Amino acid sequence: MITVLTGGTGGAKFVDGLRHVVRQDELTIIVNTGDDMTWWGLYVSPDIDSIVYMLAGKLSPERGWGVRRDTFFCLDAMRELGQAAWFQAGDRDLAMHIFRTQRLTEGKTLSEVTAEIATCFGIGARIRPMSDSRIETRVRTPHGELSFQEYFVQRRYRDPVDSIRFAGASEAAPAPGVIEAIRSAELILVAPSNPITSIGPILAVPGIRAALRESHACVAAVSPIVGGAAVSGPAGALLRAQGFTASIAGVAECYRDFLDLLVVDSQDAVAAEQLQKTGVRVHSTSTIMRKNEDRVALAKSVLSVCQQSPAAYAVREPA
Repeated sequence: MITVLTGGTGGAKFVDGLRHVVRQDELTIIVNTGDDMTWWGLYVSPDIDSIVYMLAGKLSPERGWGVRRDTFFCLDAMRELGQAAWFQAGDRDLAMHIFRTQRLTEGKTLSEVTAEIATCFGIGARIRPMSDSRIETRVRTPHGELSFQEYFVQRRYRDPVDSIRFAGASEAAPAPGVIEAIRSAELILVAPSNPITSIGPILAVPGIRAALRESHACVAAVSPIVGGAAVSGPAGALLRAQGFTASIAGVAECYRDFLDLLVVDSQDAVAAEQLQKTGVRVHSTSTIMRKNEDRVALAKSVLSVCQQSPAAYAVREPA
């Protein structure tokens, strides 16, 4: 049984590779919900939707988010009505948001609604939101504090970042099944997602980081940083804003108290040698996922190296 922590487009691509290598019923996917937002009165959960669409074979390959071959008639109509239109929700995607909002209004939890959606799409993997409580990633900039979607989508992450916080995290609890999925896993994988705003909110939920530290399974993370820069998005800038270097060493430091193995791109071979001298176990391979074959190859490489004896992994450091 494999448990994956994920968020963002890099995480969805990695999960896509895994689904071609292992059966879906062997996967439990814990998803970031810090990006969730209310849009036109509808509850939107972008990272959950990306995982659902990916596992169902419906994710748009051109955009990396939303539904394949979607239309945008509603977006155009709302723009004509003078409504905000910077969040590019397609028509089929809106159906997902309407369904989720309706179920939540009826008293269902986010976990329950997500499970219902997965069943409707014929998905065999278990998709778990990190929490049923509302947690919001907030980005502090010189222009004020923004939600993550305002920072990332509306303003296209152009603003300098002073700090990031996860509003509501300290009072939240892990969603049902999350801690159990970590404790029972034979392997735990941290996808090549943004360590600060995709994985960071998951780790901020009380109990999750401790469960990872206490796990007897190998915990392996794939670095989203290649050659000192993010493969895509603002991961480098956000790492620096939180006091880490934009490097594979910075990624390792984010996860140091539970990490057994860091998977890095072959371009970082020299940096990997230096990092290994600090006691971090590193595996170098190709991590750039431009094509479907790249995703499958990365998944196979990660699973192969993780099959080695747990006794070979570094001793986890205290938090």
